[in-house]
Amino acid sequence: MNPPRTDARRHHDPQVRGFASDNYAGAHPEVLAAIALANGGHQVAYGEDDYTENLQRIIRSHFGATAEAFPVFNGTGANVVALQAVTDRWGAVICAESAHINVDECGAPERVGGLKLLTVPTPDGKLTPELIDRQAYGWDDEHRAMPQVVSITQSTELGTLYTPEEIRAICEHAHAHGMKVHLDGSRIANAAASLNVPMRTFTNAVGVDILSLGGTKNGALFGEAVVVINQDAVRRMKHLRKLSMQLASKMRFVSVQLEALLARDLWLRNARHANEMAQRLAEGVRAVHGVEILYPVQANGVFARLPHDVSERLQKRFRFYFWDEAAGVVRWMCSFDTTEEDVDAFVAALKEEMAR
Repeated sequence: MNPPRTDARRHHDPQVRGFASDNYAGAHPEVLAAIALANGGHQVAYGEDDYTENLQRIIRSHFGATAEAFPVFNGTGANVVALQAVTDRWGAVICAESAHINVDECGAPERVGGLKLLTVPTPDGKLTPELIDRQAYGWDDEHRAMPQVVSITQSTELGTLYTPEEIRAICEHAHAHGMKVHLDGSRIANAAASLNVPMRTFTNAVGVDILSLGGTKNGALFGEAVVVINQDAVRRMKHLRKLSMQLASKMRFVSVQLEALLARDLWLRNARHANEMAQRLAEGVRAVHGVEILYPVQANGVFARLPHDVSERLQKRFRFYFWDEAAGVVRWMCSFDTTEEDVDAFVAALKEEMAR
């Protein structure tokens, strides 16, 4: 059979590479094949399809017998739906000042979710019980939004990792105060790969109540999921997902992508490779005089400080972002399709620009 005709044209150069974001990468070929496999024929809409049903079995294999997945379109949607599910209208969420929900979601948790974010400065993007206590008070004060949830990110926005023991301590501390724990896992695969443990080791096994499970940064075309671990912690997830405009009618195409990643080890292979490329990048730039790596490179991101003019010239050769432009801090991200040649070419370009 001849392939279906398309009038689409390629509008980009597939040889162009960058280090701006793991979202810049395309979809993994195995994920694209899974989407094609799910195509054809009719399946019940809005999540009552065979692929979404099978996804539940896979999710339970990773996150325990009580886990339930609610596929959504994107990471911001996952976070907003998850946080709404574990708060009252007067509720607040304690998070790191650098958290994605505070810095990079255009106020969606507050404006769309109706939540108050209580932020805490952290030296490395990680909360601790002591840092949480800076905002964990005033539950009976009607003048203050009530702290009901602690939200952590694994891996953090600064590329650092919580150990399972650190997350357990946070969960025990939060639960002792009657609060729930949400984990933003847009890069949860990178964390598990770096720690060399199953995802359950730092989620359901240590007390996390609900998490946002990332797919896009790990090789999906689009799609994430809210994973409810503690069923007693949430209310009306289906209604919240629809209310938040995150209910996909053709949900099989989200679910089959997560199935392709999670059913075997594609999620782990992709994450390990991205992490390895970040390590290679870090090793290369450490040898460049005048470049300072700011945080431990524990996942797939490298944060560095270098002269501003060097960064601007380098950005004309490779895409990447300033993290704190005033301080000269940049972020370099690796993805599942970053190659050793990509990294080596970038390091060579950095050396050339530093020598000018």
